[in-house]
Amino acid sequence: MCTDPIKTDPDFYSVVFENERVRVLEYRDHPGDRTSMHGHPDMVIIPLSTFRRRLTLEDGRTIEVEKQAHDAGWVPATAHAGENIGDTDSHSLFVELK
Repeated sequence: MCTDPIKTDPDFYSVVFENERVRVLEYRDHPGDRTSMHGHPDMVIIPLSTFRRRLTLEDGRTIEVEKQAHDAGWVPATAHAGENIGDTDSHSLFVELK
């Protein structure tokens, strides 16, 4: 897996809780902001705002994702770089499984 997002993008990610079973990250960005390539283990995403993102995967493929506020969902382990392609700030919590 790629580098920890806390190390690659500390301006966007922060750890809000961690124990031996989970780590909870808070993520905030603005339209046009981009993250570096990084990885996440299996996790649950909890969007606190509605947002649109373009994800670039390790193999170079891109996908666009739109999430509605409070529409929690499962995300399998992944590595990607992201870009806020919407016109609103994004704010999410990630519950990463260990």
